[in-house]
Amino acid sequence: MKKMNMMCAALAAILAVTMTGCGMNQTADTTAEHAVVTETQTESAAETEETAAETEAEATETEAAAEESAIEAVALSQSTNSDDAQDTDSELFTKRDLAQTADLSDAETITVADGKTIDITAEGVYVISGSAKDCTIRVNADDTAKIQLVLDGVSITNSDFPAIYVLSADKVFLTTTDSENTLTVSGQFRADGDTNTDAVIYSKDDLVLNGTGTLTINSKAGNGVSGKDDLKITGGTYNVTAALDSFEANDSISIADGTFHITTEKDGFHCENDEAEGTITILGGSYTISGGSDGMQACALLQIDGGTMDITAPEGLEATYVRINGGDISITASDDGINASAGSNAYEVAVEINGGNLNVAVGQGDTDAIDSNGSVYVNGGTVNITAQMSAFDYDRTAEFNGGTIIINGTEVSEIPQSMMGGGMRGGMGGMRGGFGSMDGADDEMQGGMRGGFGGRSRGML
Repeated sequence: MKKMNMMCAALAAILAVTMTGCGMNQTADTTAEHAVVTETQTESAAETEETAAETEAEATETEAAAEESAIEAVALSQSTNSDDAQDTDSELFTKRDLAQTADLSDAETITVADGKTIDITAEGVYVISGSAKDCTIRVNADDTAKIQLVLDGVSITNSDFPAIYVLSADKVFLTTTDSENTLTVSGQFRADGDTNTDAVIYSKDDLVLNGTGTLTINSKAGNGVSGKDDLKITGGTYNVTAALDSFEANDSISIADGTFHITTEKDGFHCENDEAEGTITILGGSYTISGGSDGMQACALLQIDGGTMDITAPEGLEATYVRINGGDISITASDDGINASAGSNAYEVAVEINGGNLNVAVGQGDTDAIDSNGSVYVNGGTVNITAQMSAFDYDRTAEFNGGTIIINGTEVSEIPQSMMGGGMRGGMGGMRGGFGSMDGADDEMQGGMRGGFGGRSRGML
């Protein structure tokens, strides 16, 4: 009986070692392998209990060390400069990006003047006011400098050069006070050495637009705003009239909020670069866009999570991958309401609708409400289509997994294929092989490339 009690105690000790926290499994397994008890060979229960106690103490010490390291990591993260620390509500914007007013405690005040170039060369906050002709605010600072230009009732009219010209900085914030501000370039843009300036606001580095006031931009022969890096907008009211794109960037356009009244002969928002990349992400805001080409066009991914949009253009939304997660979107198009066409090999060619309210109306002729040179996925939301020719046109597959689809007033239970061969009309749909994506490769991309941007995407390479 005594021998049996000793065996039970030994087994209990072994079980306790095995169940010790995660990270000690290997030690527990090793102990179990060597803790063999037979009738002819017994192990002292006291020794086994002592070993178990030591093992548990080691595990507790390890867990404590891990917890201490985690606390140190959090403390280090919280000590990061607030300009660079990500806001908890969004992985796209810093706290300073989202702040709609500037800290003016150490600000310098500048008044614009006719025929004057105002050079900003040092990090800081600059409050700009006044009215002038042929005046440029030129930022040429160190590539680590953060510059904040606060527009406080400023009006600049130039004939051939940007009103705000960013040559070098880490990031430039363009913030409006509760005021009316107007920037205009009335003629053709002239080059600055090797730089072909083409916008009223032209920036070679990261640019953030925010504030509580109104900024009116008139570009008679070019773009309204051109960012050759990342462009972010988090607040303010913008009235833009442009001969080319109203807002244009090379790498990304990210918008948290703002009110936009846009009239353009080209695109309302346009993003692409020489590497066949470029993404647009919309989290909110109010948009009224009258475009000569596209309401919004991204080379790679166009993602809409919220906001209110009223778009009138030949094509409303266009990208390699168009994803709609939310928002109230109304599109009136003379060609395709939404168009997914191959422009980047980083994403599957597709339209994905997961939520929101989408109203698309297209007229007579060779028109498609939703046209994909790849696939269509409807997983949620309400899609209301008015189309005399084609409601859906896709080259590969269509999945209707949830939500509501209404075509010309009638709710449908599946996605119809209104017209085959739509990819040929798009000019790119039949040429996916030109991007190195033969049919077999496309099949491999189906499951893995329906991702998102900044953690919301499942498929960016």
